[in-house]
Amino acid sequence: MTRRRWQAIVLVALAGTLLLAPFAVRAVGTWLVVDEPLQASRAVVVFGGAPPFRAMEAAALYKQGWAPELWLTTGRQRADDEARLDIERPPEHHYNVRVVERLGVPASAIRVLAEPAANTAEEVGVIAQRLQAAGGGTVILVTSQYHTRRVRFLWRRVATPGLEARVHYAREEPVDPQRWWSNSTEVIAVAREWVGMMNVLARSPIQSVPD
Repeated sequence: MTRRRWQAIVLVALAGTLLLAPFAVRAVGTWLVVDEPLQASRAVVVFGGAPPFRAMEAAALYKQGWAPELWLTTGRQRADDEARLDIERPPEHHYNVRVVERLGVPASAIRVLAEPAANTAEEVGVIAQRLQAAGGGTVILVTSQYHTRRVRFLWRRVATPGLEARVHYAREEPVDPQRWWSNSTEVIAVAREWVGMMNVLARSPIQSVPD
């Protein structure tokens, strides 16, 4: 092959890389987003994190009639600087209860899952166990956009026959997967999710990936 032909091939390859780069960068964020069709379910479930947006979305789904109950997961309390300073911070699920009640969800429909969970994998396990104990069926799992794919992946790993889920993201949370790199908060969220996905695929050598 002549030198000129090699140069032409290199130039074409470089041009192709430059043309595809924006799509590849965008896909780093958009690939993480899953939104499955909803169906009538046993419960709408709020994952911990991103207050108040996940709770707000779950309340909206409840009021639309997708499920007769709204479940809230419970985070595991950690001994940290606040404990050493004797400063008490209310658990996040207490705040979420106030959010959904303010948005019209009756107290009789709210269920707090008492089993504490330190991360997404543990949350998914707790939800699956509760759904199994309730006789199976379907739940709607409400979380943030970048978190949805990992939630779906973990659910498919732990759910047994008869346990179904629809993964749904909080509509009002201010994120833009098409331009995730333009906001430092989203850059951190996307990086965390990719680490979390790799951790799951590697059978969780990191015992607790923050969510």
